[in-house]
Amino acid sequence: MNGKNTRREFLSAAGTMAAGGAALAASASLASEPSAIPSSPDHRRPLLAEADVLIVGGGPAGIGAALGAARQGAKTLLIENHSFFGGVAAWSMGMQMNQMRPGGKPRSQVHELLIQKLKAYGDQAIRLGQHEIWCNVEYLKVAVLDALDQVGCRYLVHLRAADTLVENNRVVGVIVATKKGLMTLRAKAVVDCTGDADVAFYAGAETMIEASTLMPMTLGLTVTNIDQTKVRPADIEKALHQARGQHPLIPSGFIEVKQLAHSVSWWINHAGTADLGRMDPTDVEQRTQAECFSRRQALQMVQALRASDNPALQPIEWSGAGPQVSVRESRRVKGVYVITEEDAMTGRTFEDAIAWRSGFLDLGGQKDGKYVKMQIHDVPYRALLPEKLDGLLTAGRCLSATHAGAAAGKSMGNCMATGHAAGLAAALSAASNRRPRELKVAELQAALRGDGVDLAAKDREQSWLK
Repeated sequence: MNGKNTRREFLSAAGTMAAGGAALAASASLASEPSAIPSSPDHRRPLLAEADVLIVGGGPAGIGAALGAARQGAKTLLIENHSFFGGVAAWSMGMQMNQMRPGGKPRSQVHELLIQKLKAYGDQAIRLGQHEIWCNVEYLKVAVLDALDQVGCRYLVHLRAADTLVENNRVVGVIVATKKGLMTLRAKAVVDCTGDADVAFYAGAETMIEASTLMPMTLGLTVTNIDQTKVRPADIEKALHQARGQHPLIPSGFIEVKQLAHSVSWWINHAGTADLGRMDPTDVEQRTQAECFSRRQALQMVQALRASDNPALQPIEWSGAGPQVSVRESRRVKGVYVITEEDAMTGRTFEDAIAWRSGFLDLGGQKDGKYVKMQIHDVPYRALLPEKLDGLLTAGRCLSATHAGAAAGKSMGNCMATGHAAGLAAALSAASNRRPRELKVAELQAALRGDGVDLAAKDREQSWLK
């Protein structure tokens, strides 16, 4: 594995530091005990809030973590950089949330709570599939709020994590950028659901990123004014592929078109930045290039449809695009255990299983660009725990896994499941003043079963994979 990174930035402020002004080491040898990573300096930022459990990032993993922790009775705070929750489920403009109901069966009470809140708004809000749900993202944004309110979870938006508070090798909060400047959030346990492992990275945890195999980023878009008696999704896909000569930004790879819930609008998912090569979402220059390229790419796709020689496509209108590109892969935290491709393909089980993942192995253009069917496999609790840092759990696509191991489980329902487990673990740890790594897995597993999670491999529904 290559591209391992650590980060612990120490701020030097003349006149505010302790006498002597001794320089602190920018990096230290990592060890399993609390002396490995130095404590954060005293930033002296105003305290904005305190909580038992702080969850950073409001995508599917963060939603699962927040609902799981708050249902357990923990004083829970969920923060999000954008003005709404949903993460890639909202940014992708209606792309299906896979693995929400594998085999058509409820996956957990947490998954079902969000689904029920969507169903309360009717058919235009949600359409159920074999394992996935399609939803109108505007309804989704409100349904998430409804679910959070029901379980008593506090939430704040427009807060970006800017640094992590570390004391004696234990994460105790984050520094957030607000309109009033930098402020402090403190908690007994913190869950990193940022997708890019921001909290862990800022704290100095070892992270993994394989630049040569990174999956592409994609800006989701929706189109409307479609006569569905005359137009099929395949017609749009064909027209876009044929138009690349006149509109060269249209991706040469896959293009997928589906109906947006039960509406007359359709969403378009596609290969995004794949033609630009491997791009690192954590690199500011590459991320800027990806975002700006993707806006022009979406425009060319709409222009191509309206200029098509198929008269049924010419009335199509561009109805929207995501607020940012959807990222499939970036940094992942090196945990006590690293999930591998072999784990995913062989359906491996673990004694410390706290979730399971199902779906397809998506290697982002590798293996002829095909999705490879994987087996349902366990996620061990050890994969949520940074190897050499306390007080922090990770969930979603930044948990501990190789490139292929991460690709195998990034579906939104899977991310929500690992978030659910991380949130519960954080709540149980906070209630007993234990570090997350001191938590007895059997206790966590019992709480998960109480929330409707089936951890028994023999009982899992796999027929949908056929």
